Amino acid sequence: MKNTLREERKRKNITQEQLASLVGVSRQSINAIERGKYIPSTTLALKISEIFNTTVNHLFELEPIDYQGK
Repeated sequence: MKNTLREERKRKNITQEQLASLVGVSRQSINAIERGKYIPSTTLALKISEIFNTTVNHLFELEPIDYQGK
């Protein structure tokens, strides 16, 4: 899954630490999401999208490999 979280965060001039505090997770979680190492829960994705006043689909995008069984 790709995401535009880093770009949106920088556009709003919000640090990873600030975003983490706003949505109730650790800074490390935000970092892992931005690097594509962690896929957020639906609840967390919705909270993040509310912070940026956008849709989850704008922030997170499925890739072809996400549709393949592992």
